[in-house]
Amino acid sequence: MAATIRELSCADDYDPNSMPVDKARAFISKFLAPIGVTERLHIRAALGRVAAHDVISPIDVPGHDNSAMDGWAYRHADIVSTSANAASVRGEPVEPQHTTMKRVGTSYAGKPYLGPVGKGECVRIFTGAVMPADCDTVAMQERVTVDDAGVHLPNDLKAGQNRRFRGEDLKTGAVALPKGTLIGPAAVGLLASLGVAEVDVYRKLRVAFFSTGDELKTIGTPLGPGEIYDSNRYTIYGLLQRAGCQPIDLGNFVDDPEAIRSAFAAASTQADVIITSGGVSVGEADFIKQMLNEMGEVLFWKIAMKPGRPMAVGKVGDAYFFGLPGNPVAVTVTFYQFVRAAIATLQGRTDYALPPTAKATLTNKVKKLPGRTEFQRGVLTMGNSGYEVRTTGDQGSGILSSMVQANCFVVLSTETGNVEPGSMVDVQMFEGVM
Repeated sequence: MAATIRELSCADDYDPNSMPVDKARAFISKFLAPIGVTERLHIRAALGRVAAHDVISPIDVPGHDNSAMDGWAYRHADIVSTSANAASVRGEPVEPQHTTMKRVGTSYAGKPYLGPVGKGECVRIFTGAVMPADCDTVAMQERVTVDDAGVHLPNDLKAGQNRRFRGEDLKTGAVALPKGTLIGPAAVGLLASLGVAEVDVYRKLRVAFFSTGDELKTIGTPLGPGEIYDSNRYTIYGLLQRAGCQPIDLGNFVDDPEAIRSAFAAASTQADVIITSGGVSVGEADFIKQMLNEMGEVLFWKIAMKPGRPMAVGKVGDAYFFGLPGNPVAVTVTFYQFVRAAIATLQGRTDYALPPTAKATLTNKVKKLPGRTEFQRGVLTMGNSGYEVRTTGDQGSGILSSMVQANCFVVLSTETGNVEPGSMVDVQMFEGVM
């Protein structure tokens, strides 16, 4: 960490007191390293965890050629040659033409037809059933008629149509689930389809968090003059749960150096990451910076963004540290824009990326001064001519209800000033952590 900070401090555009958003993301990524401790779990218990190794397919998937639908299996070469294709090429109307074959058996899923299929013969087949050895094509049942004369198959199917081939999904020895992949429901199903019962995953990231401030009270206690309930710990808890972490709530701490020093000491011995809210600005009672200078190292203190300018990133002992602002909205914005990606990296994920921005038409006027990137809360909807977005009104960093109303951020670049209705703006949709 110290070497990283020295390296970054030599960069021409490195300013720990006013870090541009993109630079902050790059610098954070540069000094992170996955925790790397693994455990082996049943695939159901592995849901929401990160694969610690490549999972190699022990079998072909599917394990045999099979039918993609209910229908009739036959040998395409047995179709009677007609002039239908030539007429179709010339653009002339052509009545559907058929070849009549004899049914010799049925192939069910799990109970294949094992007999021979001779010239001019076909087999009734169902979705997923093994293709008879002598057949290569399946006609969907809706296009086939059956009567006393036999089975009437359309002539216009291509050879191999509606047939799934052995191993077309996965072949034996192929990587079925790459290392660093978040194991979701589809991945659990994939592992089960391979007969894999257990998988190696990275252990849950342990994240200790606490709030600072004399004014903060725990819910359930009466408020005195100037006191407020600590909402940030509950927001952070929810964000960490959604991110698949093991939250360690250390509670509230008053603005006292010894209390904060004790909190850091406790957190650094039991957690991979420490997150605080409040105490990272320049007020006389903000002791987080003082304690970090004594007990750890700091990458930077401020980011050129709104809300969330006072944000500290560093390390205390072996634990990574993220000091978030005290204002409730700023906590959520900074977590979403910086901490979420950092957590994914520490979890060992290689598939995580911030949701991309998209363009939408702004429907209300937005006030902004150039100089900082702003993340305004917005509501994105589909209008007659495409996506439309409106802000949630007052964008004060203490208005937590605006986060509840919103489904996206309106992302306004550093150079942007006031934006008029009808302008195209960048929007970033919330994802599952919100």
